[in-house]
Amino acid sequence: MDVLEKLTILTDAAKYDAACTSSGGSRTAKRGYIGNTSTSLAGCCHTFSADGRCVTLLKVLMTNRCVYDCKYCVNRRSNETRRAAFTPEELADLTINFYRRNYIEGLFLSSGVFRSPDYTTELMIRTLRLLRETYRFNGYVHAKAIPGAAPELVEQLGFLADRLSVNIELPSESGLKTLAPDKTKQAILTPMRQIQVRNRQSKEELVKYRHAPKFAPAGQSTQLIVGATADNDLHILRLTQGLYDRYGLKRVFYSAYVPVVEHALLPAKDAKPPLLREHRLYQADWLLRFYGFRAEELLDEKNPDFDPRVDPKCSWALSHLNFFPVEVNTADYDSLLRIPGVGVTSAKRILAARRTGPLHIENLPKLGVVMKRAQYFLTASGKTADGLRFTPDSLLRGLIAAERPLLPQPPMEQLSLFAAV
Repeated sequence: MDVLEKLTILTDAAKYDAACTSSGGSRTAKRGYIGNTSTSLAGCCHTFSADGRCVTLLKVLMTNRCVYDCKYCVNRRSNETRRAAFTPEELADLTINFYRRNYIEGLFLSSGVFRSPDYTTELMIRTLRLLRETYRFNGYVHAKAIPGAAPELVEQLGFLADRLSVNIELPSESGLKTLAPDKTKQAILTPMRQIQVRNRQSKEELVKYRHAPKFAPAGQSTQLIVGATADNDLHILRLTQGLYDRYGLKRVFYSAYVPVVEHALLPAKDAKPPLLREHRLYQADWLLRFYGFRAEELLDEKNPDFDPRVDPKCSWALSHLNFFPVEVNTADYDSLLRIPGVGVTSAKRILAARRTGPLHIENLPKLGVVMKRAQYFLTASGKTADGLRFTPDSLLRGLIAAERPLLPQPPMEQLSLFAAV
């Protein structure tokens, strides 16, 4: 099998892994090296950098051969599929040639578990050493830490990559035991803790020694599969909050389960992926990270799943109408962030603008406030929008109407490098 055949198989096998995005790393241009991350902060194929550019990584598996038999995975050992594996030399040469042709700006490297976690990790380390030391590649690299790999191997991998990720995949331990019996909760959480601790130590060393090596400077992330098990949104959101609090993750990614295999414990193969549910979880995740919300505020045991008709922030506002209306001229930053239609940027603009004089309703759209949502929940100089009258029922209908154009559309298919255009 030639390299192009392997590439076709292993890029296709990697498309279900969503745990990569803008890196947040900073690997500036270096004399004698090629590539940098200062202007290409990217972590996945066809994403957008901090400066608005669309950038691309080669997203590929080292191999799709796997000793594990996870029921939901297309690469599980019992599934009949074409298998392939790169040698470290092949993958390093392929990456650097793609970079030189301006096809990609970095590498996202994952793998099935070939022979053992340690053996797989050693192959990935050899690949990245060739890139960093032989080809002197200085661009962005996101690598998967394989659960169960020896700590010393995870450490070596972290000094070669900009970001590491350890995928949890299933939100509950019972789900792991049922659908991924070869994996354990402890095997997943142990490297997460190691990455967190070693990353913190690396930052402390850089304070003392300017040229100390950096360990995974862009931090770590993980992925949760949504819809493969019966776990509700409250369970998933509590898990997400715990990961941010205890392990300092940069991102938790959610991947709507795509039925690619037949199994009695999984949704039917003709079932549609829960894309709207995935969308709502991403919105709630944003509220946890940037808006000061906690999981128990957004959901509870009586309402363990998000209302698909409105976004989580609007849903929270509907159940806390006693908190509103908020007067934008006097409210503090945290209260402004609770208003649907007011984001982080517009809240800061409101704080800055009101220093020069009182704000009125007509001023708010110019500050970035989305009035079709916010008009129900705020006042400016004691006044609401002209002619605004509503009941709880009409309020819900108005928010649903405002949401409709923003609901997720069917996802675009990731193109093959060899597909006809």
